Amino acid sequence: MGSGQTVAVFGAYGHTGRFVVAELRERGFLPLLTGRDADKLKALAYGTGSATRTASADDPASLDRALAGAAAVINCAGPFATTAAPVIEAALRAKIPYLDVAAEIEANRDTFAHFVGRARDAGAVIVPAMAFFGGFGDLLTTAAMGDWAAADEAHIAYGLSSWHPTAGTRTAGAVSRERRGGRRIVHTGGRLEYRDDAPPALQWPFPDPMGLRPVIGEFTMADVVTVPSHLAIPEVRTYMTEEAARDLAAPDTPSPAVVDGRGRSGQTFLVDVVVRSGGAERRAVARGQDIYAVTAPLVVEAVDRVLTGRTRVAGVASAGEIFDAPDFLRALSPHITVELSGFPAEGRSTTP
Repeated sequence: MGSGQTVAVFGAYGHTGRFVVAELRERGFLPLLTGRDADKLKALAYGTGSATRTASADDPASLDRALAGAAAVINCAGPFATTAAPVIEAALRAKIPYLDVAAEIEANRDTFAHFVGRARDAGAVIVPAMAFFGGFGDLLTTAAMGDWAAADEAHIAYGLSSWHPTAGTRTAGAVSRERRGGRRIVHTGGRLEYRDDAPPALQWPFPDPMGLRPVIGEFTMADVVTVPSHLAIPEVRTYMTEEAARDLAAPDTPSPAVVDGRGRSGQTFLVDVVVRSGGAERRAVARGQDIYAVTAPLVVEAVDRVLTGRTRVAGVASAGEIFDAPDFLRALSPHITVELSGFPAEGRSTTP
């Protein structure tokens, strides 16, 4: 458990930030609430005793003050194209681990491109995309790979019952579209390519009870950055159920609505990962509720492992590279179920 260590949460009062703060408290950490809006920080801290410190990504001195005395920082403030680099710089100055929940392809690519050498030389730990999109897909793909040193292709299909995006999701998406000039991205032949055509409409055979569903093919998510950062897979493709893609695209889709005492929405997800090598195929299937809420146990489990030395590498690393993927997924069993198949012990599960 957290043993009373202080973890700064930048963007603590955002939709995902609130889930992260609650998870930190539940795990025995002391969340230090940081962000630009002092009134929102005070409202979030009311009745909890949590400390608050105002800070802005464009004010390095304020970030230094905000991180003083923290054991680690979790960045929940998007768009990460704006916040990731300044908060990473502050974490490097403070000599503490940095984790974020960025789903932006370009922001995550920038983190790997700009900080790999410096973080490695400093022995620092930087884990980008430690969230549902990016980190979770990477953990599932890594677990599905098992003892394979390489594979021909990885397919990550997202079966979301719906997608009511937060304001942060919409803003981050707009920033990403602007950065890529409205083009879309695919990962093929071991590299990212930009394309101007429409993505294909396909069918994906999800496991029961979802079954065969129409999906948007090449609906590219942060997995195309995290997975190839450490796995030798030249073709990495992601897919999204059509219903969820329509929700995301519609300007009048409302924000997530709370349906339970944990603040989660009624959205359910099924993530189906298929990895192929030659004629062999391995699969990881995960099920759970609310992609925003489940990001909290993902990133808090990660920070706990970083602070207790349960990591495999230092520097900038994705979830599947820095952590023992099957063991990490087992630790998430209160929140998700995961099943692996295609191994010698067919149908083994990572959850009790």
